[in-house]
Amino acid sequence: MFFQGIREDIGAMLERDPAARYPLEVLLFYPGMHAIWAHRINHWLWRHGFKFVARLLAHIVRFLTGVEIHPGARLGRRVTIDHGMGIVIGETAEIGDDVHMYSGVVIGGVSRRPVKRHPTIEDGVVIGANAVLLGPIRVGKGAKIGAGAVVRGDVPPGAVVVASSSPIIDATFLRRGNHEHFLEGAGI
Repeated sequence: MFFQGIREDIGAMLERDPAARYPLEVLLFYPGMHAIWAHRINHWLWRHGFKFVARLLAHIVRFLTGVEIHPGARLGRRVTIDHGMGIVIGETAEIGDDVHMYSGVVIGGVSRRPVKRHPTIEDGVVIGANAVLLGPIRVGKGAKIGAGAVVRGDVPPGAVVVASSSPIIDATFLRRGNHEHFLEGAGI
């Protein structure tokens, strides 16, 4: 079962990532996938009462891959992580089948109480780089979350969520001496 899941995951990554050329490449060089495979073991340990060992192994996986998946999180089949550095998936998160996410995604909680506090992501969702999904929200089947979006409410099936665009400041505006105040407020 475990190895069949790896085979399915590799096939899913080959379908979703045009840079993935052959199965051995995905097996060896995709740390997001390594994190998911390790999570499957950690989640089994968590469910069977070996919570300390599961947390310890998850911590080691985070160090090795840059992907932090709490052992209590539930991941479906063929979940793929492309360029996984910085991904965080919280304890009560539920992620459906065929979900694809990119670097920097946070599936986080907003409560300190021991309740369902992380998002539920339904099947077929795509989550863009650095998107942040917070709280016990539901992202509907087939939805797409754009890069940099911050989502705090439910997303209907098939919907697209985009982040607001950053303004482009013309260089002539900056040359007129307006840059100090503006750039200071932008943190650059």
